[in-house]
Amino acid sequence: MKGLKKLIMCCGLMGVLLLSATGCGSLGETAAQSESTEESKILIQNDLLNSAIFEGSGYSTFEVTSEDLHDGVWDTVITNTTNGSNVSPQLSWETVPGAGCYVIYMVDTTAGNWIHWKSNNVTETNLSRGWAPKGEYIGPYPPGGTHDYKIYVVAIKEPVERAKGAFNSTNERFKSNVMALDEVTEGATGNILAYGEIVGTYTHGD
Repeated sequence: MKGLKKLIMCCGLMGVLLLSATGCGSLGETAAQSESTEESKILIQNDLLNSAIFEGSGYSTFEVTSEDLHDGVWDTVITNTTNGSNVSPQLSWETVPGAGCYVIYMVDTTAGNWIHWKSNNVTETNLSRGWAPKGEYIGPYPPGGTHDYKIYVVAIKEPVERAKGAFNSTNERFKSNVMALDEVTEGATGNILAYGEIVGTYTHGD
């Protein structure tokens, strides 16, 4: 009986060793492949969220500049970090003919279009640093790594009651929220005249 048990144990041990040499490696590769696939899905999802929202729209464009963007990097002063002042960046653009006002969005495209700035019915075209009130702006505060922060300025004919989108939150429907600015009345469009955009990065350092 003892001899039979030893034989069974030996066979079991050999089976485990054989599985480690062959099957376990396959299982490990499968797990790695699964993780890689999941990461790819996230990257694809982010690419869809971060794609140009006006691509193929046919709208005219205009240039937006900022004194708080240098070499593609936003100045720390605009950030909501230990060393930042949490103030909206300076912005300038040329007046768009026919535009009654403008809508401004600033989003972290690295974090699912997280809205950091949302102001509607802006009539000025040269905004000083700190122009936006606290309820409409919160500076970048990336949890880690380098994030991309894009500002959209949309020229519209008529004012809107409000610019859609959740402030200080991720926005999966960001594109449709922005395109809603084009609605003149229910079912009728043509309110958007042109748009401008500017993008820069900020790297967590606090």
